[in-house]
Amino acid sequence: MLLSLKAHKALPAIFLACGLVAGQESSNSTFDVLDYVNPLIGTSNGGHSFAGATLPFGMAKAVADTIGENQAGFAYDTTYVSGFSHMHDDGTGGSPSLGNFPIFVHPGCPNDALDKCTWQQADRAIPWTKGSPKARPGYFSITLQSGVFAEMTVTNHSALYRFTFENATESLSPVVLVDLMDLPQSRTNGTASVNPSTGRLTGNGTFSPSFGIGTYDLHFCVDFKGGVVRDTGVWSNNRAGQGQTTVSLTSDGSNTAATLSAGTFARFNMSTDDQALMARVGVSFISVEQACSNAEKEQPDFDFTGTVNAAEDAWRDKLNAFTVKPGNVSSDIQQVFWSGMYRTMISPQDYTGENPLWQSDEPYYDSYYCIWDSFRGVHQLLTLADPLSQSRMMRSLVDIYRHEGYLPDCRMSLCKGYTQGGSNADVLLAEALLKNVSDIDWATAYEAVVKDAEVEPANWNVEGRGGLTSWKSLNYIPTDDFDPYGVGLHTRSISRTVEYAYDDFCIAQMAQRLGHQSDYETYMLRANNWQNMFKDDQKSYLQGKDTNFTGFLQPRYPNGTWGYQDPIFCSPLLNFTSCYLNADGHETYEGSAWLYSFFVPQDMAALVTRLGGPQTFTSRLTYLHDSGLLYVGDEQAFLTVFQFHYSGRPALSTQRAHYYIPSQFNTSVSGIPGNDDGGAMGAFAVLSMMGLFPVHGQDVYLISPPFFEEISIQNKQTGKVATIRNVNFDPTYQSIYIQSAKRDGQAWTKNWISHDFFLNGGTLELELGPTESDWGTRDEDLPPSMSNY
Repeated sequence: MLLSLKAHKALPAIFLACGLVAGQESSNSTFDVLDYVNPLIGTSNGGHSFAGATLPFGMAKAVADTIGENQAGFAYDTTYVSGFSHMHDDGTGGSPSLGNFPIFVHPGCPNDALDKCTWQQADRAIPWTKGSPKARPGYFSITLQSGVFAEMTVTNHSALYRFTFENATESLSPVVLVDLMDLPQSRTNGTASVNPSTGRLTGNGTFSPSFGIGTYDLHFCVDFKGGVVRDTGVWSNNRAGQGQTTVSLTSDGSNTAATLSAGTFARFNMSTDDQALMARVGVSFISVEQACSNAEKEQPDFDFTGTVNAAEDAWRDKLNAFTVKPGNVSSDIQQVFWSGMYRTMISPQDYTGENPLWQSDEPYYDSYYCIWDSFRGVHQLLTLADPLSQSRMMRSLVDIYRHEGYLPDCRMSLCKGYTQGGSNADVLLAEALLKNVSDIDWATAYEAVVKDAEVEPANWNVEGRGGLTSWKSLNYIPTDDFDPYGVGLHTRSISRTVEYAYDDFCIAQMAQRLGHQSDYETYMLRANNWQNMFKDDQKSYLQGKDTNFTGFLQPRYPNGTWGYQDPIFCSPLLNFTSCYLNADGHETYEGSAWLYSFFVPQDMAALVTRLGGPQTFTSRLTYLHDSGLLYVGDEQAFLTVFQFHYSGRPALSTQRAHYYIPSQFNTSVSGIPGNDDGGAMGAFAVLSMMGLFPVHGQDVYLISPPFFEEISIQNKQTGKVATIRNVNFDPTYQSIYIQSAKRDGQAWTKNWISHDFFLNGGTLELELGPTESDWGTRDEDLPPSMSNY
C-alpha cells in the first residue's frame, strides 16, 4: 500500500555465493534459525519494516520511535529517538501507525531541576548512536547519546524495558515520563495518572487509525523495578510539577496533539549497586485494569532474560515448519529467506480477548494491513507455514462480517480501513476453501462473499464494492460512473474492473465447491468482464517511440465510448506518484495500464491469445520488466515475475526471480524495494526462493527451482513433509534451469503443482542445467485457465 512516494531503488547487482556457512539440516545441532533473521532489513529508504521486539502475530510490539519517516517506529535513516512505545505495525505506507503512550528516560535533569528537563516529543528527542541498534526476534536494543542503553522484549500484551546508564556517578536520578501521544499525533482525548507511592503510570486515550475511519480507545499501565521512587508528578508542554497525580487533555479546537501534549512521570534514586531500571508496560483495548492485569499475568517477575528466551522459543516454533539444506549458498541469501519468513509472521495481530466491540467465541485478528497487499503472498505462505494461524485469521474475517455486515478489505486498530481495489477477502476465503484450511464456517463465508458481489454498501470506501449496478448491467466499472446507491471514490475504474472480475472468479470457485451451480455460472460470466475494458487497437509510446505492442486496458464511459489514459501513466517512467488512493483523475491504482493489462490470473490463456499468442506475450512481458515500466516494490508486480509460465517459458520466470533476488531483496537496511506492507515483501522473497510460487485465489503453484539445494515444508496439521530437491544444484546460480522433474520418482512435466503436494507430502525432484530446456513448455503442461476448463 502506498500513500506517499516510494523510492525506485537501483540496488547493487546480483551477488553470488561466498563460502560455506552453517547448514540447516536438522542433524546440524549448531544451527539456530534466529541467527539468520535480521529485523533491521527494510528499516530505511521507505521500507518501514518493524525492527522491534514482537511475538508471532503478537499485539505488543516494542521499539524505539525515531523522528522522521517512522511508520513502524524505528527507521535506520534517522538521527533522533523521541521515545519507546509498545504497539506498532509493519511496513505501512501512509501515515505512521499506533506508537501510543511512548515512555522516555532522562538519566537526570540538569542541576537536578525538573524544569530543566525536556518533555515535549520534539524537544526531548536525543540522537541515537550509529551502529548501536541490535535486533533479534523478541529483542531490540539501542544506545542514546544521553548515555541511556535501552533494551526491550515482549509478551503478547506487554512490553518489558531495561534501561542502564553509561558514565553513571555514585548517585543517579533518572526520570521516566509517559506521553499521551501516538506516532501519527492523532490523539483527541487522553488521561494519565500516577501513583505517588509506587510510581505506577496509568492512563488512556482516544486515537485515529492511520488508514481508515473512526477512532479507538487504548489503555496502558507502567510499573517499575530498580531504584527507589523519589517523586512523581505531571507535565504539560515543557513544564513539570510534583504532587499532582492526574492530567487530562481534551480536544477543544484550540490545539492539536502535535502542539500540546502532556503526561505523568516518576523520578527515581539509583545507586551504582542498582543494575538497571526496568519498566513493564501493559496495554489493552478494554480498560486500564486489563492493561495492568495483562502485564502482571504475563510478566510477574520482570524477568528480562526469561522473557527474551520465551520469545525466541516462540519464533523457533513458528519457523521450524521449513527446513533448508542450503547447499553452500551465502549467508546473505539465507538471511533474505528467513528474515522474509519472520516478517510475514508479524501481522495480522492476534487481539483475541481485546476486542471491546462485540462478544464472540471466535478469534479476533486486527492489522490486516491491507488485504489488497497481503492476498498476493502473505496468506499463501501462512497456509504453508502456519495453517492453524491462517485458519484463525479466516475465521476472524468471517466473524467481522457477522458483526459489521461486510468482510474487511483493510482493518486496523478496531477500525474499518480503506478499500484500495476489490473485495479481496473473497480471494483469501476462496483459496482457503480450495486448500482445505480447516474449521471455517463455509456457509457464512459464502454468504459474506456473495454480499460483496451483490449488495453495495453505503460507504464503499471502507468495505464491499461500489458501482455494482453498472457492474451488473454494463459488465465493467465505467469512468464517471453514476452511482447514487453508495459513497466512494470514483477513480480506479480500470483496476477495480479487473479486480472485481477476479473476485467474482474466486466466488465462482467457492460456489462450485459448495454446490451452488447457478451462482457458479453467474460469477464465471462476470469473471470475463475484464475483456470489456480491453481496447485491442490501443498503442503505447515511450519517449515518443512506438513500443510495438498493441492492446491495453483503457477507461470506458457509461455510454460505451472509450476514454484515454496513457498506458505508461503511473509507471516509474511517467507520473509515478499520480495514482495513489487520495489522488484525482486516475483509472488505475498504484500502477499503469501496462501493468494491469497483465492482471487476468483467472484466464491467462485468453490473455495470451488476446495479446497475440505466446511469443508476443513473452516479448511483451519481457519488455515490462526490462523497460523500467515495472516497480517490483508494489504487490501487483509479484505475479508478473512468474507469468512466463503461462506462455510456456518457465525458465524465464526463474531468470526473473534471480534478477530481483538479491538485487532488490537483500540484507541491507534498505533491502526491500518498497513498503513491507505487513510482510508482503518478505512473503514474495520466501515464496520465490522456495521454488513453488502460488497463484493467489487458486490451487496452483508455479514450479521454479528453489534457491537452495533442498527445502522441506512440514504441514503442521497433517504432519506430512513436502520436499523440493535440486539435482545438480549450483550455488553460484549459473545452472538454474529445469531440465526434467520427478514427483515421487515419476516424471512430472507440468510446470505447476497443486496443494495436495503439501497436504499429502512427497518429493519433487528438479534436475537443473545451465540452459533453458523444453520442460514445462507444452500446451498441456501449462497452468489451468478458465477458458480451458
